Order: sequence, then C-alpha cells, then structure tokens
Amino acid sequence: MTITVVIADDQEMVRTGFRMILESQPDIEVLADVVDGEAALAAVETHHPDVLLLDIRMPRLDGLEVTRRLAPRDTPRIVIVTTFDLDEYVHAALHGGASGFLLKDASPAMLVEAVRAAAVGDSLVSPAITVRLLREMAPRTPAGSARTPAEPLTERETDVVRCVARGLTNAEVAAELYVSLSTVKTHLANVQAKLDARNRVEIAAWAWESGLAASTP
Repeated sequence: MTITVVIADDQEMVRTGFRMILESQPDIEVLADVVDGEAALAAVETHHPDVLLLDIRMPRLDGLEVTRRLAPRDTPRIVIVTTFDLDEYVHAALHGGASGFLLKDASPAMLVEAVRAAAVGDSLVSPAITVRLLREMAPRTPAGSARTPAEPLTERETDVVRCVARGLTNAEVAAELYVSLSTVKTHLANVQAKLDARNRVEIAAWAWESGLAASTP
C-alpha cells in the first residue's frame, strides 16, 4: 500500500531534500511540495494525501493555522517538521492535533518512520522535542487544568503513559515493561479513550501537565 505525502515548507532546499528521501522508499509517493500554508490547504483538497509534512513558520498562513483547520478531518495526518527544538509554537500544534514532531536535522530514517507511523494513525516525536518541550511547557499550565480521565488509569496504563511521556516508542515501552507490543498498543488505546486524546502526543502532554510524568512510579 502506497503512502501519499504532501510537503509544505518555504525553503526549497528542505522540500527537495525531503522529497528525495521519501521518494527513495518503495511505499511512499510525494504528490506535491508547496511553499506556504494556503498552498498546503489547496494541495490537500486537490491530492487528498495520507500525510502532510508541515513547517510551522511559513508565509501567508502558518503551520499552526493549517493544523487547526485540518485537525477535525481523518486525513491527512500532520507531521510538524521544525527547526526549533524548544518552541511554544510546537506546543500549540501538539494541542491542535498534529500526529508527529521532528527537527529538520532528524535522520532520513526518522523522517521515513514518522511518515509511516502517521499514515497508520500512530505518531513519532523526536526525543529531543518530546521531553524538553513537554517538561518546559508543563509548569506554565495552570494547576488543575489538565483534563480528568473518564475512568482512572490502571497501574499498567500509568506505567505506559510515563514511558510515552519520555519519548519512548511502542517497541521501547514493550522492552522496558517486559510486555508484548500488542499489549502496549492496547494500553495506549485504552488511555486514549479515557482521555479523549487524538494521539499519543496528547497523551504525553497530559502526562506532563498533570504531573504524572514527573512523579515517582
């Protein structure tokens, strides 16, 4: 099954580099690359991609507004790619519904993995962004403002959430907790339902905002 992608970035060198990396993969097809947010929305309407690689700071319409407009839809899944390893804009995009976050100096393998993860409804976040961003932004969240789960998390679900908040992948969570990959996915699905979260990024944000990530197991 081919994963279709649109790239939106105002730097031609970045767009060209991303296109070359992604088109080297047999299961990924780049349908278009565009220079700003307005063009990104138009390309989504024209091409209906599975994934949109989206810069934050662009002319005419920034990546945050594009994310906000597209978030209610099932597709495309949005992967933010930014030059900022700690930026309030990324925090806003996280709450806006983005499925992944990468730094522009991420490895080609991570870029490909992020696109594949987003395409199946999962997410991948650069570890450099995950822990630093969420840890820095959580203290700025007013006390008591973190959402309350519809049902209390089980002990194992709490363990999984703490791992996700540290930026671990599903495979790394499974290895650390000595459980199967399918068990991790089941726990995450349960947590996502209890929190009414759109993806694992929102779960990680909740863990930091609620204090769970910083608490001792």
